[in-house]
Amino acid sequence: MASRFILRSKGDVPRFFWKSMKAWRQVRSAPGAFGASLVAQPLAGVFLTLSAWENRDALYTFAEIEPHRSIMDAIRPTMRSATFTFWEVSTEDLPLTWDDARRRLDEQAEADTSRGPGAAGG
Repeated sequence: MASRFILRSKGDVPRFFWKSMKAWRQVRSAPGAFGASLVAQPLAGVFLTLSAWENRDALYTFAEIEPHRSIMDAIRPTMRSATFTFWEVSTEDLPLTWDDARRRLDEQAEADTSRGPGAAGG
């Protein structure tokens, strides 16, 4: 799974970064998580995540438990856009690469744009 968050303003960067670090600490011990990383581009107001999970159930369980759930609720108003993309690989193909994740995020963002407002990646 990869995600890209583009913030509304540079003033939101410190809060978003602080909250994302709390979520990153949580994912390191989440059941079913094989690994996760974060790329922060604070001057651009862009944050990317890349994570590998045993299955979607493990990912969705993580997304719904605290503190992740409250973190996402708190930072949602600071986002101009959010893109999510999901794909399956065998464990032999881990670790995932950022080049592949960025390509998939770009493709998903383009597909979301063509579907119109309110579209969500999947």
